Amino acid sequence: MDKNNEIEDQEILPSSGAVENILPTTNEEEMKNLMKDLDREQAYREHKCWRQYITVIVSIVFVLFQLYATLSGHVTAQVLRASHLAFVQMLAFFLFPASKKMPKNTLPWYDVLLGLIGAACWVYIVVNFQMYAHGATNTLVNRTGNNNMLDVIIGIVGIMILFESCRRIVGLPIMIIAGAFVIYAFLGKYLPGFLHHRGYSVQRVVCHLFYNTEGIMGTPIGACSTFIFLFILFGALLEKTGIGQFFIDLCNAIAGGASGGPAKVAVLSSALLGTVSGSSVSNTVGSGSFTIPMMKKLGYKGEFAGAVEAAASTGGQLMPPIMGAAAFLMAESLGVSYVTIIKAAIIPAILYFTGIFITVHLEAKKLGLKGLPKDQLPKFLPLFLRKGYMIIPLIVIIYFLCSGKTAVFSALMGILSCILIGVGVSCVDLAKGRRPTFTGKDLVEVMCAAARNIISVAIACGMAGIIIGIVTLTGIGLKLGAGLVALAHGKLFLTLLLTMIASIILGMGAPTTANYLITSTITAGAIITCLYGPGADVENIMKLPAHMFAFYFGIIADVTPPVALAAIAGAAIAKAKPMKTAVNATKLAIGAFIIPYMFVYNPQMLMINASAVTVIYIALTAIIGMFGISVALEGYGFGNTGMFYGRNMNKAVIVTFDVIERIIFAIGGILCVIPESRTDFIGLIIMVAACAFQIIRKKITK
Repeated sequence: MDKNNEIEDQEILPSSGAVENILPTTNEEEMKNLMKDLDREQAYREHKCWRQYITVIVSIVFVLFQLYATLSGHVTAQVLRASHLAFVQMLAFFLFPASKKMPKNTLPWYDVLLGLIGAACWVYIVVNFQMYAHGATNTLVNRTGNNNMLDVIIGIVGIMILFESCRRIVGLPIMIIAGAFVIYAFLGKYLPGFLHHRGYSVQRVVCHLFYNTEGIMGTPIGACSTFIFLFILFGALLEKTGIGQFFIDLCNAIAGGASGGPAKVAVLSSALLGTVSGSSVSNTVGSGSFTIPMMKKLGYKGEFAGAVEAAASTGGQLMPPIMGAAAFLMAESLGVSYVTIIKAAIIPAILYFTGIFITVHLEAKKLGLKGLPKDQLPKFLPLFLRKGYMIIPLIVIIYFLCSGKTAVFSALMGILSCILIGVGVSCVDLAKGRRPTFTGKDLVEVMCAAARNIISVAIACGMAGIIIGIVTLTGIGLKLGAGLVALAHGKLFLTLLLTMIASIILGMGAPTTANYLITSTITAGAIITCLYGPGADVENIMKLPAHMFAFYFGIIADVTPPVALAAIAGAAIAKAKPMKTAVNATKLAIGAFIIPYMFVYNPQMLMINASAVTVIYIALTAIIGMFGISVALEGYGFGNTGMFYGRNMNKAVIVTFDVIERIIFAIGGILCVIPESRTDFIGLIIMVAACAFQIIRKKITK
C-alpha cells in the first residue's frame, strides 16, 4: 500500500488504539495452517516454482471454458458436465496431496498421472458425444444398453478415481456411504426383507452411474457446472475487492459502540460475509481473526468469544441472497426458482441471527460489558461514501433475481459488475498516481480461487450422483423412506427427530452440499408422506419445508459436538477449550434446532401461501419466543434469574428458584415459537408476566 492509500485509510479507520483492537492477534501464516488443519478444502498445494504454472494454466482454461459454455449455449449438457468433471479431476490431483501430512510444495508423478487418467475418462465421453454429433455411428449414444468392454473399463477407472479424489478432499464419510450403495447394487439379491432386489451386473451398474444423466452426471453436477460455478466465481471476485474487511468496518460503525459491541459486530459481519463465503470454517477463521481478539479484550471469555463467531459464521450459509451450493441444488431438485428459495430463507435466517444477537446482548448485560469508545470506531458515513461501491455487485444480483431473471443471468451480471468496478477503481488509482487496486494478476488469482473452490462442490455432487443413481436403479429410496415412516410409526415429530439426528451425524463428516443431497433423497419423501399422506400429489413448492429441514441440520452440524469444526476453529483463535466452545456455540445456535420444526409445522413461515401480515405475526411471536429461550439459557433478562440471586441464603434455595424462573421463561418462549395462535397467546401471557416480575424485582432491589 502506498502513502496516498494510507492517508485515505486513516480518515476512515479508528485511531491507533482501535487499530490495535481490530487487527488480528494471530498472523496470516497461523491462520492458513489452522484452515488447512480443519478444512480439507484449504489443504491444497502452494507451489513456489514452475509447478504453479501448471495449475494456473489449467484453472484459467477451466474458467474460460465455463464462461464460453454459458455465454454461447453451444455446448450440450452431457459435454458440459463431462468436461466440467474432467477439469475437476485433473485439478483435484494437481492441487491436493494424498494426505494432509504430505508436503505441499511438490507434485509427485503419480498425482500427475492420476489427474490425467481421471480427466481422460471424462474426455472419452466428450469425444464420443462430439463424434455422434458429426454423424458417427459407433458411439456411446448408439451403444446405450449394450456398452462394450472398453466402456465398462473406462467407467470403472473413472469411478475409482472419483472415489480417491473424494477421500482426499471431501472426506471418508460420504465415500463410505457411496461405496455401501454401490455394493448394495451388486449384493441386493442376497439381502432379506425390504432391502432385497433382483441384483445388477457390473456392466449395468457402471454404465448407469458413469454414462447416464441419472448417475454422476445427474442433476447435481448439472447445477454445479452452470450457475453454481458462476456464483463461486462471483464470490471469488467479491472477496478480491476486500468486501470482508468493509463489512467488518461497517458493522463496527453500526454496533461497535453498543453493549458487548465486538460480539454484535461478529454476529452482523458473519451474517453479511455469509453472502460471499459458503464455508463455516473459512468464515470463522476469516472474520474471527478480527472479531475474537476484540471480544476477548472487551471482557468475554475465550470459549464464549469463539462460540459467538462459530455460531454466527455457520449461520452465514443460511443467509440470502447467496446461500451456498446446497441452496442452488435445492432449487434445481425441487424445480422452483432460486428466488423462491431466497424468499423462504429470509424469516428463518432473521430468527437465527436474532437469537444469537439476543443471547450476546444478554451476556454483555450480565457481565456489565460496554462497547468500544466512539473515537475508536470508524464513522459510518465517510466509510460508506468511500467504500460503499463494494456492495453494488450484491445489489445487482438481488435486483436481477427479483426481477425474474435466471440464476445464470444474474450471476453473469454480478460478475460483470465486479469486473467493471475493479477496472473503474483501478483507473481512478492510476489517474491519482496510485498503484492499481485491481490488476491482471488479481484476475488470474480470482480464476485460480474459483477453479479451486469448485472442486470440493463438484466432487460432492458427483458422489451424491452415485448415491442418487443407485437409489433410482434399485428403488431403495422409497423403501428407506417407507422404513423411516414405519420406524416413526407415521408420527411427523418422530420422523423429523430421526431426520435431524441423521443430518447432524452425516454433517459431522460431509460438507453441506453432499449432506443435503443424501438426506433429502432419503428423508424428504418420508417427511412429505407424514405431512400429506402416502401417494399424495403435492406441489413442488409444498415440498420445500422438508428439503429446507434437511438443509438446516446439515449446516448446524458445524457447531454441534463432538466434531463441531467451526467451533474448533473459533476455539483455536480464542486459545480456548474446544469442547466448551462447541457447547457454547450450540447454546447460541439454539434457534437452528427450533426453527426447522416451526416451518415444517407452519410452511407460511417460508412465505408459502402467506400474507405479509401473517409473516410479520409469525416473525414477531418467534422473536419474543427466542428472547424467552435466550433468557432461560443465559440466566439473565432484565436482571439475573432467581428471586434470591446474590442473597446470602442457602445455595440450594437460590439454585431452585433460579431453575424455576428459567423454566418459566423457556416454557413461555417455546409456546411463542410454536406456530399456533392459541400457544402464542398463552406464551405471550407467560412472557409478559415473567418480564414484568423481573423489572419490578429489579426496581425494588435498587
